[in-house]
Amino acid sequence: MLCVISAPCWIEAQAYGGNNNGQNRYAYVTLNGVAVWQASWLGEFPRHRGANVIIVDPSSCTLQEWRNFDTYASAPGDSGLSTYLGGLSDGTVLVGVSCDDASSQLYAAAATLSTLGVDVSDVTYRGAWVFVAEKGDPAKTVLDKRLTETASNVRQPQVSVSLGGV
Repeated sequence: MLCVISAPCWIEAQAYGGNNNGQNRYAYVTLNGVAVWQASWLGEFPRHRGANVIIVDPSSCTLQEWRNFDTYASAPGDSGLSTYLGGLSDGTVLVGVSCDDASSQLYAAAATLSTLGVDVSDVTYRGAWVFVAEKGDPAKTVLDKRLTETASNVRQPQVSVSLGGV
């Protein structure tokens, strides 16, 4: 008899949009309450401008990989993000976090993100978005977004997700 016991994995994440009013903003991913990735606008962490993708192993609740795609200033960032997401296996758990601005060069990747259940096509300059998704099952996606710089300065988008455990 095989008995598998796994602990729940609690994922919390926040994104930020940049601003011109000198206010600090923070982005992060925590796994079971431990910060595993951080970024900031005018703060102590790197900016990590654009789209950030964090791959999570839900069975151990650990960060497996982090990639940054500068979809603000770089069309290659857009195509790189699209290619990267397309190459992930079904069942991969990923966290997406935008920082500063991720919308300016987000074309091909916006379509790829929509297949994950992440529609960010309406997010404009310095709006912000954050999501947790399982590739291949868009019904499980949890997304929060602020469409404009003004909206993201009022409230930074955040998600909290608990993954399984028996």
